Amino acid sequence: MNILDIIAKKRDKKELNKEEIEYFITNYTNGEIPDYQAAALVMAIYLNGMTMEETTNLTLAMAHSGDILDLSDLGTVVDKHSTGGVGDKITLILMPIMAAMGVPVAKMSGRGLGFTGGTADKLEAIPGYRTNLSIEEFKNNVKEIGISLITQTGNLAPADKKLYALRDTISCTSSIPLISSSIMSKKIAAGANKIVLDVTYGDGAFMKTKQKAEELASVMKQIGKLAEKETVCIITPMEEPLGYSIGNTLEVIEAIEALKGNIKEDVKQVVLELGSQILKLAGKGENIEENKQKIQDCINSQLAYEKFLALVEKQGGNSSYCKDTSKFQMAQYTMDIVSSKEGCIQQMKASLMGKASCLLGAGRMKKEDNIDMAAGIILHHKVGEYIQKGEKIATLYTNKEDTLKASLKMVEDAILIADIKK
Repeated sequence: MNILDIIAKKRDKKELNKEEIEYFITNYTNGEIPDYQAAALVMAIYLNGMTMEETTNLTLAMAHSGDILDLSDLGTVVDKHSTGGVGDKITLILMPIMAAMGVPVAKMSGRGLGFTGGTADKLEAIPGYRTNLSIEEFKNNVKEIGISLITQTGNLAPADKKLYALRDTISCTSSIPLISSSIMSKKIAAGANKIVLDVTYGDGAFMKTKQKAEELASVMKQIGKLAEKETVCIITPMEEPLGYSIGNTLEVIEAIEALKGNIKEDVKQVVLELGSQILKLAGKGENIEENKQKIQDCINSQLAYEKFLALVEKQGGNSSYCKDTSKFQMAQYTMDIVSSKEGCIQQMKASLMGKASCLLGAGRMKKEDNIDMAAGIILHHKVGEYIQKGEKIATLYTNKEDTLKASLKMVEDAILIADIKK
């Protein structure tokens, strides 16, 4: 068996067997297969696709390319993952709610790349918060307070790390077999018993149409079934940013406000949909509508907010910032965007908003880039809302004054206001 034959087989639209896929993953992970040959195979997969059996074998090979975390001593652990979006602070809100409701939360989250933000970066906007814990400390925190949120640690799915970076450099990100195997390999390696996936679609997501998102969800559910991990998928739109803030510190502040009860309607709907499914998988309630009400009651009781404070303190963060969000250091430069006319907001393109936020300093275009935690955008209105001429639509925040003009143009291009009079 050799890599040239495997590349040629997939180039010619033939199905790879389990042994060929395992050979590729093992030898690419250990460095025996160079990037240029791996790139050739990835491009062939991108162009010709994979069968369900191939995709499952690729997922399992990547999951077993490193350690498999054993969380069996924590009870029924339900993991949550989003396929990404702009302004997505759902994990920061949802997981403390789940922990407060008795569901063990042992979650590893990634970092942001491009205009898709990363939960680990957002948590690190809280002074002192440690995302890099040993597996032992990670599990002990879950046992002691019911929750731990960290960055991907240890030798988990190392093949995925290499393939993910490679796909990004050769424009092979939007492939359903490659996306689904990447996500599910990490979920399987991270040790959760059951998985809830938020599959996004639209302008600010990998999947541009609902049909493609449903196709991706179907593949991941089948992988979960074959890997004996019960998997539920929720399909959510990402045409406009989620919530009213984009950027690390700004999103943390919005998440804290949500946990205190001031939760924005679009964010609330995603939290309720995902949370009600997690409760069902965890054996905490079969009725989805009743579960949604339980989640609302948990928010209203402030128990979820208290759980978030306990998490921050447990992982070295300064919880005084969460108790008084005015303590967070804000950006040096701001710029308001005002409406040039009266009318109804028809569009807020999430991708342009995300790119503008990156330009301001809130994201990274390369993995080694530094993030400005204070940078980002606050929205004052959303799609469907009526606005007066001269009224603020958004405010830009940055510590790099020279990025304001270009970011302003991007945000203005993202917004469409229709001439509709009240």
